[in-house]
Amino acid sequence: MGMESLLSKFISVRCFTLLLIIATQFSLSVQTQTVCHDDERSALLQFSDSFMIDGSASTLPFAYPKVASWTLEGDARNQTSDCCSWDGVKCDEVSSHVIGLDLRSSCLYGSINSSSSLFQLVHLQSLDLSDNNFNFSQIPSRLGRDLASLTYLNLSWSFFSGEVPSEISMLSKLSTLDLSISQKFFYRSNILKLTKTNLISLVQNMTKNIEQLHLDLVDICSAVPDVLVNASSLISLRLGGCGLYGEFPVGVFHLPSLQVLHLPANFDLTGYFPNFNKTNSFKRLLVSFTKFYGQLPSSLGNLHSLNVLGLSNCYFYPRLPSSLGNLTQLSCLDISAFYDSTKNISTNQLASYPWFWVGKLANLSHLGLDHVRRGEFPTFLANLTKLAYLNLRHNEMTGPVPSWLMNLSELSYLDLSHNKLQGEIPQSLFQFRNLQSLDISFNNLSGLVEVDQLSELKFLRELGLSYNKLSLNFKTNMSAAFPKLQVLKLVSCNLTEFPEFLHDQYELIILHLSYNNIRGQVPKWLWNATRETMMDLNLANNFLTGFEQDPGNFPWQNIMYLSLHFNRLQGSLPIPPQSIIVYNVANNGYSGEISPSFCKLNDLKTLDLSNNNLSGRLPQCLGNSSNLVLLRLQNNSFHGKLPLLCPTVNSLASVDLSNNQLRGKLPRSIANCTWLVFLNIGNNHISDIFPSWLGALPVLLALILRSNRFHGVIGNPATTHEFPKLCIIDLSNNNFSGMLPLNYFERWNSLKFVDKSKQTYVENSFSLLSLGFSVHYRNAFSLTIFAKGIALKYQETPKFLKLIDLSGNKFKGEIPAGIGNLRGLVLLNLSNNALTGQIPSSLGNLNVLESLDLSHNQLSGTIPSNLVQLNFLEYWDVSHNRLWGQIPLGKQFDTFQNDSYEGNSGLCGNPLSRKCEAPPPPSAVEEDEDCGFEIGLDWYVVLPGVVGGLIVGVVAGNTLANMMHERFAEKFNTRRQPRCTRRRG
Repeated sequence: MGMESLLSKFISVRCFTLLLIIATQFSLSVQTQTVCHDDERSALLQFSDSFMIDGSASTLPFAYPKVASWTLEGDARNQTSDCCSWDGVKCDEVSSHVIGLDLRSSCLYGSINSSSSLFQLVHLQSLDLSDNNFNFSQIPSRLGRDLASLTYLNLSWSFFSGEVPSEISMLSKLSTLDLSISQKFFYRSNILKLTKTNLISLVQNMTKNIEQLHLDLVDICSAVPDVLVNASSLISLRLGGCGLYGEFPVGVFHLPSLQVLHLPANFDLTGYFPNFNKTNSFKRLLVSFTKFYGQLPSSLGNLHSLNVLGLSNCYFYPRLPSSLGNLTQLSCLDISAFYDSTKNISTNQLASYPWFWVGKLANLSHLGLDHVRRGEFPTFLANLTKLAYLNLRHNEMTGPVPSWLMNLSELSYLDLSHNKLQGEIPQSLFQFRNLQSLDISFNNLSGLVEVDQLSELKFLRELGLSYNKLSLNFKTNMSAAFPKLQVLKLVSCNLTEFPEFLHDQYELIILHLSYNNIRGQVPKWLWNATRETMMDLNLANNFLTGFEQDPGNFPWQNIMYLSLHFNRLQGSLPIPPQSIIVYNVANNGYSGEISPSFCKLNDLKTLDLSNNNLSGRLPQCLGNSSNLVLLRLQNNSFHGKLPLLCPTVNSLASVDLSNNQLRGKLPRSIANCTWLVFLNIGNNHISDIFPSWLGALPVLLALILRSNRFHGVIGNPATTHEFPKLCIIDLSNNNFSGMLPLNYFERWNSLKFVDKSKQTYVENSFSLLSLGFSVHYRNAFSLTIFAKGIALKYQETPKFLKLIDLSGNKFKGEIPAGIGNLRGLVLLNLSNNALTGQIPSSLGNLNVLESLDLSHNQLSGTIPSNLVQLNFLEYWDVSHNRLWGQIPLGKQFDTFQNDSYEGNSGLCGNPLSRKCEAPPPPSAVEEDEDCGFEIGLDWYVVLPGVVGGLIVGVVAGNTLANMMHERFAEKFNTRRQPRCTRRRG
């Protein structure tokens, strides 16, 4: 055989062998290729068909509809019927069963119920449905029963609501559980809750395998269970904004694998930091907006892997360890606003603290230092050139904005608001090309802002220029080029019209234009541009007269905070959408009735319709909402019965229905308002007896029933703990009778102490982590009282204000001496009653008293001289009584005029023109057993010697004094008797 023949044969054998190998490999690959099971393919298609594809259902920028490519038959676009090849589907390589379903950010809109085909995928080990919109449907309990093999479950940011089913706790193999809620919509009443199935029940079966437990903003409202200390595999624990309370288990800090601990916005959660060692592997540690307390340990410096540290708004001792300078990996540091034990922000407790170490943290990109400094702009920031986020608000920084700030060229967030910065606004502030948020509100900056230059800031989303001395120049035809803002605050900027560039602002979420001079109507183009996006709109304190087109219902579909108070709006009261939390249209000219539709606003916390022209009957369901905190309807013309407030326990803290025409009795359901602080139903036609049953309310501070038809005797309190916090009591101008309620005086313990917090106010507040950041909404309690001879109006009620007003009733008998124990009283009004007896000298104990009105009674005797020591007394009226004797002299009493004493024929001395007669010489005075009785309190002193040692003055006071006065008036023919020069033993 020739060489060519042999070579040809060799090549043929090699080729055959090669082809055989290729064929074998292809055969093996065909045999091992996963092809999905028909029933699972059908279940997946049925599951995808149960949803709509909606681009707005997912919020992350990389979202797209994965299920759009799923098909039963392949086609020319490379689509396949093999579900194991579908986007988001993973199958087991051996069994071909579907074991993973990743549909995060897939634009799914619809509901999941217990009949969903999802539960046919019983081999699922991983399920990710995050960042979709499941339309507030409840998490089906079958998920815990039928998908028992799950090790990964992520339902975050997907608009589930209701109770987390207890069956979830059956998923004992879970290494990851994420049910976190989007901050944008967590405020709603239909958020996800874990209240029936508590946190202990949820995690006790998971501690062996759980590595990531993320429940941010789920309504848990419980203590943190100690069982978490046993979760030895835990890497990441996120429980932000869950309503947690109690002491956080310190043992969690020592879990060997823990890298992320995220606990912010649990406002009643306490805890402290232990000593850390170098084996701790923390990367993120956030406890902001909690009640964590104590000294920060220097061992924090051992956490060398830490890149995020959030300690703001806590109760840590304001002395930061210098070892924080060792945390060179830190990219985020927030140590803002430490609090003291009285819960006042400790603005400058860190003011003298040496901050040089912050300048050494060269990797910082996020720095929060609000409420901690004072003085000039901090120079230690100059070298932190990687800073993208800088928060210096609420300090007391003075001087100009430094030019070196431009060195921080990476800045995208800059907040210098609430300081004392001054000088010309630097134009360099508008040259940060990466700037997304700029807030310089509440300073003393001046100069001209050419608003069109902001069009160069292509990434700008938030702008705040409020409360400065700036002039804003708006050019026409600039709206198209202007950046798409989400937040715009131009409060008190001398605007006379709505800025034209708002025409094309289709992404606005927050718009504040209050305290300007904007006149006319709200233009239609404003709500057309912001109909879907607007969540916080404040147009208060302008001169608006209405809307260019009558909205009927407000057009903003997702509005949460709406403030239109102090304008000139008229017509029927517009109805806000279901999303509303704060609705304030006070001080306008709205008329007509309140629609029962307001009862359906389940998330409403503040409803302020005061000072309008509204009328009709109040919907009886108006106080039913479990979330309502503040209800202000005063100064309208409502009639009929009061609404049935708090038919069940709810959140009402302030109710003001005063100055209307309401009738009937006080609803007994108010006894369920266990959070009620302020109740004002003054100036109505309420006919009832004293509501002693309100005494059980634990935090009621102000009770104002003035100018109604309350009647009867105020009896004795049922227990020794009635009205434990009551400080403001106004029962004036009713028909109460009988003796003054001494037994209540003795139990009103809050009136026995002087409140020295002169700069703080009675208020109710709530914080929401909504709109992507923390919103703190403060409800100040306004109050009008009649004291010091005038109507005193408090827009904010100071905490030191403690008063009793029982004037204009039919109380009789003596003023009890025990009232002198109420040392915190600032105002006391007992005028226009039928009180008798003498002014008790114990009133001299009321050291902070500013107003004392005892006029128009039948009081007798002298004015106690020790009242002169009331150094704060500004108003004093004892007119129209039966007092006599010399008016005390000195201090505040030298400032009171004649009208304080008129109608008392027996009084003499300054300021009256009637002078007190000088006592006659001793020889002219007949020594008599009757000698020694002058008037008033003097006879208490000498009477025991006259009547043989019997102390009867306190009992017989008024009657005996009158008899003696008449007897001596006849004898000496004078209205005032001379004082004895000697007294007989």
